[in-house]
Formats: sequence, C-alpha cells, structure tokens
Amino acid sequence: MRILKIQTLRGPNYWSIRRHKLIVMRLDLAELAQSPSNEIPGFYDGLVVALPSLEEHFCSPGCRGGFFSRVQEGTMMGHIIEHVALELQELAGMQAGFGRTRETSSEGIYQVVFEYQDEQSGRYAARAAVRLCQSIVETGSYPKQDLEQDLQDLRELAQDASLGPSTESIVKEAQLKGIPWMALDTRFLIQLGYGVHQKRLQATMSDRTGILGVELACDKEGTKRILASAGVPVPRGTVINYLDDLAQAIEDVGGYPIVIKPLDGNHGRGITIDIRAWEEAESAYDAAKEVSKSVIVERYYVGRDHRVLVVDSKVVAVAERVPAHVIGDGENTVARLIEIINQDPHRGEGHENILTRIEVDRTSEALLERQGYELTSVLPKGEICYLRATANLSTGGVAVDRTDDIHPENVWLAQRVAKIIGLDIAGIDIVTTDISKPLRDVNGVIVEVNAAPGFRMHVAPSQGIPRNVAGAVLDMLFPPGKPSRVPILAVTGTNGKTTTTRLLAHIMKQTGQTVGFTTTDGTYIGDYLVEPGDNTGPQSAQLILQDPTVEIAVLESARGGILRSGLAFDAADVGIVLNVAADHLGIGDIDTVNQMAHLKSVVAEAVTPNGYAVLNADDELVAQMRSRVNSELAYFTMHLNNPLVQQHIGQGGLAAVYENGYLSILKGDWTLRIEQAVNVPLTMEGRAPFMIANALAASVAAFAQGVTIEQIRAGLTTFRASVSQTPGRMNMFDLGGYHALIDYAHNAHSYEALGGFVRNWPGERVGVIGGPGDRRDEDFVTLGKLSAQIFDRIIIKEDDDRRGREQGSAAQLIAKGIVQVKPDCNYEVVLNETEAINKALDEAPSGGLVVFLPESVNRAISLIEARRPAVQNGQTNGAAVESSSVKSSVANIV
Repeated sequence: MRILKIQTLRGPNYWSIRRHKLIVMRLDLAELAQSPSNEIPGFYDGLVVALPSLEEHFCSPGCRGGFFSRVQEGTMMGHIIEHVALELQELAGMQAGFGRTRETSSEGIYQVVFEYQDEQSGRYAARAAVRLCQSIVETGSYPKQDLEQDLQDLRELAQDASLGPSTESIVKEAQLKGIPWMALDTRFLIQLGYGVHQKRLQATMSDRTGILGVELACDKEGTKRILASAGVPVPRGTVINYLDDLAQAIEDVGGYPIVIKPLDGNHGRGITIDIRAWEEAESAYDAAKEVSKSVIVERYYVGRDHRVLVVDSKVVAVAERVPAHVIGDGENTVARLIEIINQDPHRGEGHENILTRIEVDRTSEALLERQGYELTSVLPKGEICYLRATANLSTGGVAVDRTDDIHPENVWLAQRVAKIIGLDIAGIDIVTTDISKPLRDVNGVIVEVNAAPGFRMHVAPSQGIPRNVAGAVLDMLFPPGKPSRVPILAVTGTNGKTTTTRLLAHIMKQTGQTVGFTTTDGTYIGDYLVEPGDNTGPQSAQLILQDPTVEIAVLESARGGILRSGLAFDAADVGIVLNVAADHLGIGDIDTVNQMAHLKSVVAEAVTPNGYAVLNADDELVAQMRSRVNSELAYFTMHLNNPLVQQHIGQGGLAAVYENGYLSILKGDWTLRIEQAVNVPLTMEGRAPFMIANALAASVAAFAQGVTIEQIRAGLTTFRASVSQTPGRMNMFDLGGYHALIDYAHNAHSYEALGGFVRNWPGERVGVIGGPGDRRDEDFVTLGKLSAQIFDRIIIKEDDDRRGREQGSAAQLIAKGIVQVKPDCNYEVVLNETEAINKALDEAPSGGLVVFLPESVNRAISLIEARRPAVQNGQTNGAAVESSSVKSSVANIV
C-alpha cells in the first residue's frame, strides 16, 4: 500500500457539513486492490489481537462487533484503515467517530476519510493505521511495542497542540454558544467572533484586561501596598535583595512563623511556608532567589488556601486548594502511596489533564523530613503527609469547590479587590481558617491577586460542583444581544464568481459599512487591495474574518479551496450558487458534473437556518440543491415563467427575476423593480445575459440581507465591467478603428456565455483563445468547437504554466475541435501568449472585435494600454481607451 496524499479539512466540506475536522487520505491499495480481508491469510486474527477494542465499532451491521464481522466476511483494506485510524485516536484519548471510505475512478485507489481532534495527531493516525495493517498483512501481527509507541506519540502530539485547560474551557463554551473561534499565529492568541465584533484572549486575559492591572498584579509587593492602603487585610511583609537583610526582615514582620517567596514567581515555585527556624529561613531564601532577584518575607497566617475567581466584577467560583499529599493506610510506604495516586487516570503531565502527577524533588523530601517521615516510611492509617507546602494544582494539589460556602462580606471584598487592582478576570488568593466567615473575624488575609488565573480548579474540582466560569467570561465579552459575527455572504459556481462577488461587495458598500471581500484577483477591505493574487481559499477568507475593521464579509469560495481545506467559516448568512458546468473535472477525484454540483452545494448547505441559500433556478443541477439546504431559499432566473420560481413565490418565497427588461425582486405577490437592464453598465446595455444573471444573484442576496431597493439600484448603476472594478471580466477597450475585449472565460460554459454577446458584433470577430493545461483532452476539443462557432478568425495560444501538459498539446486539441466544426476556419497557432496578443492587435480588422481570453489578465491589459497614442486636440488617433460607458462599447451591436 502507498499513501498518495493526506489533506486536512477544517470547515464545512464535501464529506460533511457538520463535521469540519476531517483527514482525507488518498490511498493506493496496490497489491491489495483485489484482495478483500477474508482472502488475506491470518489478517482477521492478527487485527483482533492487535486492536481488540475494535469490538466496539458497530459499523454497518449496527451492533457491537459489527466491524469485526465485516472484516471476517470480507471488506476492502481502505475501509479497515479508516476504522483503525479512528481507534488509534480513541485509545490515545481523542474522541473520533466519523469516517467514510470511497473508491475513486482510478482502480485500486481509495479516499479514506476520518475525523480528528488534533491535526498532527490525525495525520499521524493515518500513517500509523496503514503501517499497522501492512504489518498484519505481511507478518500476521503488529508488535505490541510499536502500538504502544504509536499511542505515546499520538498523546504527545495532542499535548503539544493543546490549548491548555483554561483556554480549552472557554473555546468549548464558545462552541456551545455558537461563537466562532480561531487560533491566531502569534503569542498563543485566540480570536472569538469575526471581524469588527471579535474579541481576543491569551489564556484567561482578554483584550479588555488593562495593562496597568496586569503590571500591578505581577508586582506582589505593590499589590499588597495598594490593598493595605485601601483597608484590605493583607499579610505583614517586606522585600529584600540580600541574605544579610533576612534577619531584620523576620523581625519587621513580627518573627516566626514566616513565608518566604520570590517577588516575581508563579505556580508556587520557590515558595516556602510555615518557616520556624533560621536554618529553614536561609534555605527558603536560596530557593526563592533561584526564581527572582528580589524576595518577599511575610508573616505566616494559619489557615486553608482558597482561590476566589472574579469575572467582570462578580465572584463566579471559589475553590479550596489542598497541597499534594498522601493518606496512610498502614501498609504502603510514602513512595508507594505516591505511585498509587499517580495511577489515577485524571492525573497527567503538566496541564494535560484535570489533575497533575505528583513529582518528588528536594522540596518534597525536605517537607517530609519536617514532618518526621521519609519516602520509605509507612504512614499510620488515616495519617496525612503533605508533599508540597503550596496548594498549586500544577504541583499535584487538588481542589474542593467552596463557591456556595463563601461569606457575602468576603464576596464583596473579593469583588472590590479586583476593581482596586483593575482586572476584569482576577484570581484572588485568600488564606483563612473558615471561608464562610468574614476574614477579619478569623484573621484571614488576601495574600495575592493573579492576572490570567487558571480555570482548571473550578471547571474540574476534585470534590464539589464544577463551575461554568468560561460562561461568565463569554457573557462579559459578548453580553446578551451583542453579536459575535459579521454577515458572511459566500459565492460559488463554475463561472461568474468574481464578477458577482465584486458586484455584491459594491452593493453592500452602499449601506455605509466596511466590506471585506476575496476574489481571484485579490483580497480587499473597503476600497483597498490588501493582498493581490488568486485569493479564493480559506486562508484569504480568514484574513477577512480576522480583520477588526470588517463589518461585512463577501467571500468568493472556489472549488479548490473547498476540496483542500473546506470552508474557512462554520456558517454563512447567504450562500450563492451561480451555476455548475463541466470544468476542473478529473482533478481532486471530482470526475463528474454531479460530483462537482455536490462540491459546490457545500456553500449552500453551510447557510444558517435563518439565512438564505440563493440558487440559480435556470440551472437544473443548482436548483436540485434545494433538497440539501436547511435554510431559507431564494432563486434567481432569467425567465419570469420558470415553474420552480412561480411555485416558490406562490408560497411567499423570495426571488430575483429578469422581466420586461427589468431586474426585479419578487416576494409573494409583490414585484419590486430595481432597474432596467439597459441602465446597468455590467449587462452591456442588457446584451450580456450572463451578466444580467450575475446581477440578479447579487441583488437578491443583498435584499435578503436587508439592503434596500434604493441601495441595490445605486450599486448596480455605479458598477462597471472595468479594469478597476472587474479586471478580466468583460473589459471593453475602444482602440479607434476597432474594439478589444478581455474576458477570463476558460471553460465551455463561459465560452458559451461569452459567445452570446460576441456573436452579435456587426464586424469581424477575432479570438485569441486557450485554456488551463490541467483540463481533460475532451475539454480542449470542446473549446475548439465552441470557438469555431463564435469567431471568424482564431489565434490559439497556450498558458505559460502548462500545468504538466506538454507544450503544443493543448493547442493541437483545440485545433482538432475547430476543424471538426468548421474545416475551412481561418486559424493559426501562436503558443506564446504575448506574441499571440500582439499579433492580433497588429492585424485587427477595421470595425472588428478582438477578444482575448488570457492566462494573465494584467499582462493583456498592459499590452493593450501600450497601444494608446497621445491625445491631441481632444481627439484620439486609434487610442486604446477603456470604454467609459457601455454605450460607447456596444453602440453598433444589433
């Protein structure tokens, strides 16, 4: 077997709208292509021994053991690998249950699709599943040590990619609330929401967290001073920098017992408590010095350690933190008791689990010694032996929920402290013998205030009720009624995507909001180009959704991006499908027009239930998508009597229709005329039907989003098929004695649409044509046949990037199609695109139309612009002037 490709999907996709995180592995079964599992000696037994837990996979029989029964009866290896990849992730602690396996049109090659939680772990699981199955095929077994190594590697990959328990709790709560999130590329930042409504988090610090509050909280001595001046009970203490000052500092705080801790520390590092002798104090000073240059000496206050979490000036959780400890049973040593505790599946390394493994170090041994024990000591039954002086969960401590026990005065005090320090999210550490009583009554103190406090002790306490503290954070960032999303209008189809996207963005700008949009020409925000290039994939869409100035996103969503990664967003407010035609077939295992329609339907299916899927009612493949969508429906049509549209509006539905020369919106019994097509520049005075269809799609999409008819009309009448607004889309140039037209038509459907306009030209029609090299041979022949029906004279050229095709091959196929339709056609081959364009311009017929279908739109425009002579006395002599109005371009078309 051989893995040909592994892709990672992250959004709504061809395989599933709901399950976004999928691995797609293209697998060549090679010698196993004709060998179902029941014909492979020893395979079933070997798989049962290697992964007995596969017994829990129901598979198609729908019962426990169903998958194993399929293997025993005979199933193909791709299907088996799908289940193995899922099970490996499950055994490593990552839930994954969705999978699909499909044979491609290439014999023996399968697409194996399965769910993942972490991308790198998912890709690893794909490779490990193939390795495991190959080993059982060849040897009848998979070594146990290899499986254990696979699982360990998977766990480590997942841990490396983990967001951490606090951030993870916020992300999970955001998903429950329908708030989108994404990880940003720097400083472990998480973005919640889209565009102008976004909020950012780093661990548990939000973009509302004030820098002054964070700085103050990090200055433990400064925090204590400002709280003391406000009448808040805090420990007596002082800061020293030299050992020589330690004795005086102890005297200043009132003598023993004391606490020594680093000024700039965290997670309990370098802290020693309940110090009662000089030798202990010296050792504690050295430990604190290893963490910080300055050392705090404080009075030790007897009591239990509590963490009070304040979010948005409200106490939302309280936890008592108990230091790492063991409880004697009269039989086992301290060391053995630690081993037993660490076997708890809830304990892991660092923050990977809700509890942390207890590690023994010199601090633990010193504390044991103070209690009169060693690691080899056997504790009496019920005896508690502490292994850490501090109660941090990161050193093996446990948490007990006390949220319902805290005294109202302590609640008031904690909320006041958070405001004094200036933190929107604060973890306040309190030492008290009884949290249910006011601190002053029991000599309790606030020992520390923490910015970016951990949530683990609250969301998963060892004892007590878990508290939804992440929900409080999200309620602060997104109060009820405040949006987290910007409207997303997605556009797909075989042809017309870029024009429709640009037009729709232009219409939406009429609302006065900042529009971000992506096209094959570049990514734009407002009136400015942010990034040039063919930007119709997820990365460009994310650029728009991450921008804090964007109020509306209009996203061209092309086939390639959906196949490679899925959509960049979880849901759209409007999804437009313009058309589906035979283009890009044979690429990415999309071999038929029906498969292409399924792929394009992802955009319509990803629309929210209260949003609108906008479908072309004149395209049967697009119209059929209505059965797949779960949102509201709107149609557009060039034919008022379209039966589907008539039925739809009869039921009160929404549609855009070309009727009696008008672009109109129909809603139930209402007809709202927007504008006559002759007044819409994009439509070439109403003579370009495919442009009318694009305008209808954009108009009804905008109307569904609440844009007024007046604003839609303003957008339609001020948008032109020009180099500035739609480069490469029906750009007409008046060169004095003849006209030139640039269009990006590159497939049969777009050739036919263009032909509907070009054939009406009264003069000679010249075409400079070609097509992308990765199309099928029959596609090039079809382009040749269509060209022969459109043009009087043809120059065949090829793209600079032939996409793996031999030079001249595509041109020969196009020529073959031309002569099949018109044997005496006047055509020639000039492979170099620049030479072909210049030749056509040099030999342009008087009164004719020269049509360029270039690979590089910018190059073609530059070559035409270079023909522009000087303008003298207000007259042009053969000037290459882009038509400033439709009328000047097509006045002679009959």
